[in-house]
Amino acid sequence: MTNILRVESSIKPAGAVSRRLTDRIMDRVLAANPGANVVTRDLSAGVPAIDGAWLGAIFTPADARDAGQKATAAYADALLAEVKAADLLVIALPVYNFGVPAQLKSWIDQLARKGETFNYTETGPVGLLTGKRAIVAFSSDGTKIGSEIDFASGYVRHMLGFFGITDVQFVAADAMAFGAEAAIAKGEAEVDALAA
Repeated sequence: MTNILRVESSIKPAGAVSRRLTDRIMDRVLAANPGANVVTRDLSAGVPAIDGAWLGAIFTPADARDAGQKATAAYADALLAEVKAADLLVIALPVYNFGVPAQLKSWIDQLARKGETFNYTETGPVGLLTGKRAIVAFSSDGTKIGSEIDFASGYVRHMLGFFGITDVQFVAADAMAFGAEAAIAKGEAEVDALAA
């Protein structure tokens, strides 16, 4: 059975183009994998930023954690378990101020754990979440994907690769300020061209 993790990160409760693209991706993927198990993680309400307390909780042995550390670690572990269980990640990437939304960055920060998602070796870092695929739904008003002002797609691709997820495809409804209908149609066509 295919396990799919859908990660939404738009702050818009309705009408987000990134959600429209992830809806279309999910329709396509589920049509090809009707028995798939889907978990949705909606980050729109925010994700706690990592801080010193988070670091203390994560690196304190489980049996030595206080109540606050247990709650912090349990949340981080739940996010990590969802990614580890997934064969496919479908990630919404709306571009805010040329970069990733704060809640998506915080989600990635929660996942970046030595010994869990990566290790350092004498030859460099090695990602531990291999054998997974990711489809990223990129949407932006003024930023063209891959342009010199796109600080979002490269970061997401890099971090997924750092975790060992190297089969990453992007679909983009980008630079919508210069023709929203055409940009959305392009993104939807890219979804339709995906190998499900």
